[in-house]
Amino acid sequence: MPKRWYVSLICCVALLTAMLVTASGCGSDPAAASSGKKGQQKGGSQSVPVGVAKAETRDLPVFLSGLGSVEAFNTVVVKSRIDGQLVQINFKEGQEVKQGDLLAVIDPRPYDVALAQAQAALFKDQSALKDAKLNMDRFAGLVKDGVIPQQQYDTQVSQVGQLEGAVRADQAQVDNVKLNLVYTRITAPISGRVGLRQVDIGNMVHATDPNGLVVITQLQPITVIFTLPEDNLPSVTQHMRAGQLQVEAYSRDDQTKLATGKLLTIDNQIDTTTGTGKLKAVFDNHERMLWPNQFVNARLLLEVRKNNTVVPAAAIQRGPQGTYVFTVKPDKTVDMRNVTVSFSQGNFSAIASGVAPGETVVTDGQDKLQPGSHVEVRGGGGGSSAAGKAGQAANAGQ
Repeated sequence: MPKRWYVSLICCVALLTAMLVTASGCGSDPAAASSGKKGQQKGGSQSVPVGVAKAETRDLPVFLSGLGSVEAFNTVVVKSRIDGQLVQINFKEGQEVKQGDLLAVIDPRPYDVALAQAQAALFKDQSALKDAKLNMDRFAGLVKDGVIPQQQYDTQVSQVGQLEGAVRADQAQVDNVKLNLVYTRITAPISGRVGLRQVDIGNMVHATDPNGLVVITQLQPITVIFTLPEDNLPSVTQHMRAGQLQVEAYSRDDQTKLATGKLLTIDNQIDTTTGTGKLKAVFDNHERMLWPNQFVNARLLLEVRKNNTVVPAAAIQRGPQGTYVFTVKPDKTVDMRNVTVSFSQGNFSAIASGVAPGETVVTDGQDKLQPGSHVEVRGGGGGSSAAGKAGQAANAGQ
């Protein structure tokens, strides 16, 4: 009997629950259900946050970039031209010197003695020559009178010639010793910066020493040797005829501008192993930002193209049908626009067709977009900063 009551109670509870569910379904509002579905759909199409920039008309410079190294305009290894003991050094390491400044002195005393000996030999031979000439003049009169034979006179003339040669040799020896005395005072052959000293005072120096005393490098002006692909050389040559081209030197990370100079020349041959040609640019280097053997990135300003429609390079997308950009409409929806890129420079691209100046293009977040998508501009601005950067780049190129 108790078991039958339990079964009846369970059946009653199940029947009551079914009636309540049916009543709730019959009394619900269709409009509310529809509104809920729309809300879910609306929640599924939220705005996509994107970065944007405006396309503007700007002048855009065209640069050719190549890897280069700095070379001193002149480099001289200062060496002794005579042998002797170094008794004086008149420079400090790292000092700036001018052409003709005294750098070092070699002991001149041995050459003073040699000069005295050479002058004595000269004086002796000059005296002998004077006596021989007087005898020759006497023999000239005696040979006419028949007192002495012609052969004796001819011998005297020959002796005068020999003594004249000896006097000239003695004079050359005197001049040579005087020149060696000049070489005892070592002067700067060029203006520049002195490097590290190679020899100390008291050491014997020789003309055959390979290292020399010191190295002087001319840092103002200074040159940069860089390479460009051989396909660019005809264009560079053509623009060189129109005027001098500007070259900018940047640091190895290509972030810091070191100096601005002018293109000097192009090498007369192409390296067949790399397919590149060497170019040489000269820099004033007033700020001493360039040092010999320093690696730099060289940018050759080929030309400045006027009135280009410029957009950031990040806005350019590539697909199966070519390049395109997403443009933002006034209703905050995007449209996919096919564009033609005439050329790119750095972080900016010049558009030949597809985008007009003043239109807003998407620069970030394109991977989440499709035509007609709603977007929300990050920060709420119109994104004109990129165009301003393009203007700054153009002005820097000019």
